Formats: sequence, structure tokens, C-alpha cells
Amino acid sequence: MATVELLFSALPEHVRTARLVAAAVARRAGVDEAVLDEVRLAVGEACTRAVSLHQSNALSAPVKVVLIEDEKKFSIEVGDEAPHAMSSAPASHDGEPPADDGTAEEEDEMGLAVISGLVDDVEVTAGEVGGLIRMSWPTMPDSLP
Repeated sequence: MATVELLFSALPEHVRTARLVAAAVARRAGVDEAVLDEVRLAVGEACTRAVSLHQSNALSAPVKVVLIEDEKKFSIEVGDEAPHAMSSAPASHDGEPPADDGTAEEEDEMGLAVISGLVDDVEVTAGEVGGLIRMSWPTMPDSLP
């Protein structure tokens, strides 16, 4: 199992780099050329979401992208360190009402919907200490018999 780990400051200009690295590693791992645009778009959405979460929570921690090449699939994990609400009700950490009008939450849901539309195998987990989006694509064998 080959793994590439990418850490970048939570700045929008670094999302493009993450997309390019993901596409290059996916190509080398054997992901079908026809799917590489989907990989780029999904990684871009996931990284943009993580950057937005870090910025809105004033976090200085980097966004983490892990690219994993297994025997029959290629996986990408995009992690953030932003606290996520554990229930569907608006969360408040200090008793104060939410600072925004819900726009950030709507953008977050839209980004997740786009990712789900692009990737068949996607898993989203979130908790008080961060979230993770794991996406997987099948790989092509190096040579056919």
C-alpha cells in the first residue's frame, strides 16, 4: 500500500495544488483516465470545504489530504480539524447563538452533495475534533492476461 500525505495551510490558493497532486497520484495508481476529472473536482470540493471550515473557526492547523493506493482501489481522505455539531440542531459551544445566518451550513451541504454526485464510494465522518471525507475509486490492473 503506497501512501502520499499532503498538508497545506487553510488558504484557497492551495486547493488547486491539492487537486493537481491528487490527479497525478490517481493516474499513477491506475485510476481510469475518464474518471480523473471527477477525482479533481471531488478533491477540490472536499479541500474547499475543509479550508472554509478552518477559516470560519479561525484554525491555524493545516488541512490534511492522504492519498492511498491499494491493490484494487485508490482512496483520498481529506481531513479538517474544525468542530462539527453532533446533532441537527444549531450547536453552541458557549451558550451564544450561531454567529452566521446558516449560509456556511448551506454551502457545506452543497459541497457534500456535489462530492456525493461525483463519487460512488464516499464516507463522511465528523465530530467535535474534526471531520474526514474518504473517497474511493477502482483502479485498473497494470496488465491484462
